[in-house]
Amino acid sequence: MSKEKTVKKYWGLTQRQWVSVALILLVLLIYFFVPSVNNWVNDAVAILTGTGLDGVIEFIRGYKGLAAIVSAALMILAAVIAPIPQFIITLSNAAIFGWWQGAILSWTSSMAGAALCFFIARGLGRDVVIRFTGERALDSLDGFFERYGRHTILVARLLPFMSFDLVSYAAGLTSLSFWPYFLATGIGQAPATILYSYVGGQFDGGAQGLFYGLIGLFVIAVVMWVARDIWKRRNKDIELED
Repeated sequence: MSKEKTVKKYWGLTQRQWVSVALILLVLLIYFFVPSVNNWVNDAVAILTGTGLDGVIEFIRGYKGLAAIVSAALMILAAVIAPIPQFIITLSNAAIFGWWQGAILSWTSSMAGAALCFFIARGLGRDVVIRFTGERALDSLDGFFERYGRHTILVARLLPFMSFDLVSYAAGLTSLSFWPYFLATGIGQAPATILYSYVGGQFDGGAQGLFYGLIGLFVIAVVMWVARDIWKRRNKDIELED
């Protein structure tokens, strides 16, 4: 006869949730009471959201020997704060470090960000995640996770304009365990990271337009594939009901 695992709660929260709360409070205290950290985070968010690729490259290069660490911190920061596109950091890494070194840096740091978002959602729950992402954005992914499960992660990671952190947070709110999620993220993230890094490591201003055009066509192709799959599933459900 199997024994049910008892989860201890203190003031309505599990031990894991209390650890998550404590870590987030510590980060917030550092942000608000350490001026250098506060200034860096504010500058980083402004760079990521308002300057474009050239501004991000200049910002990372400005740290010279610490550039790789700063890039990783930017990627994790972009993963936690919604919605900041991470692919612009991937392109910057390729331009600064070379395509394959940049790809490794981008992939590993984005995986760290994905894990962090997952555990924030799993530890603190939906109400807190809504503070990061917005309720409407989160609701938009619920149906996809119900229908496709971990396959949603694979598809979403291939879309450069799909919010990376939104998918990570949403996954943490599902019953999907961490390692299948982490594996799906790693597999889904790798092809796009390699592609962006290889192209981003060698294009100039004129090639950037072509690259973004190709990315746009790729996104359209994936969206059409997903829409076609949904349509087929819906028709199949209707036939079963009849």
